[in-house]
Amino acid sequence: MHNKLLHFFADRYQTIKSQHPEDGRRRLHLRVLQEFWEDVLHGREPSALHDLQDEFDQDDDPLDSLLEGRELGILLRVDYSNEDAWQSFCATLQRAEQELANGLEKPDPTDNNQPASTTAGQEEDSDSDTESSNDVPSPIIKIVNPTPSETSLFHNISNLTALRLLNDVDIRPAPNPPQGQSRIKPPNRLIDQGTWQEIYRGMTIWIYDAQSNADHCVRLVSQEGDVYGTATYVCWRVQGSHICDLQFNMSFLGMTINFGGLDRWDYGERRRNLEEVNSMT
Repeated sequence: MHNKLLHFFADRYQTIKSQHPEDGRRRLHLRVLQEFWEDVLHGREPSALHDLQDEFDQDDDPLDSLLEGRELGILLRVDYSNEDAWQSFCATLQRAEQELANGLEKPDPTDNNQPASTTAGQEEDSDSDTESSNDVPSPIIKIVNPTPSETSLFHNISNLTALRLLNDVDIRPAPNPPQGQSRIKPPNRLIDQGTWQEIYRGMTIWIYDAQSNADHCVRLVSQEGDVYGTATYVCWRVQGSHICDLQFNMSFLGMTINFGGLDRWDYGERRRNLEEVNSMT
């Protein structure tokens, strides 16, 4: 968490927790964050610096159980109208998982097609590759098909709501606007508010929605903006067979998706999320 937000949490978290004892950790964090943005909007600074403690990260959250495990991404189903399409999509994803796992397996040393000997340097590289592949969880994507009691919570939720339910909130300095370009007006905390941007940390979120039943794609949700003017929560659609490779490349090879600065984001979702930014999940 950014130091500026840490100090604000140290100042306000316990008070807000006492006012809302029924809330889980992530919802309490959102309440603190709402006050933070109100202060930023009005140009107020924290009255004093406080000792930084991590008590605000120790409380339970009702959705923590969904995030247990070593997976790097979570496939969340938010539409329940076509069970056959959902099952077919999951089968495609699981085949892609297996293909990725097969590609990461260490070559069989008894394979006659392998060289009879290697240099010491090659052996070290091989050991390093083995350690790296062992760090890749299997499966790499956790599939979440909500139970009947959970469907109302997740049904047709926005990208921003998914981030707030399943990720941890943070802030960062907003990207600088290009030379000669003014900052956005009115300001928006998901893009730029007082030179800060609201961002999220945690598992990558892939959303299976009503459109997925027809196009066999899911929404890949961005946890932070890219170039100036792009927003936290924006998304683009990804075919099920590509999810695992993209997750691996993003998590282990540092790949980013920015379309080379071109406009390829889902602007229907962009508008929807900007409209609900100040509402509580």
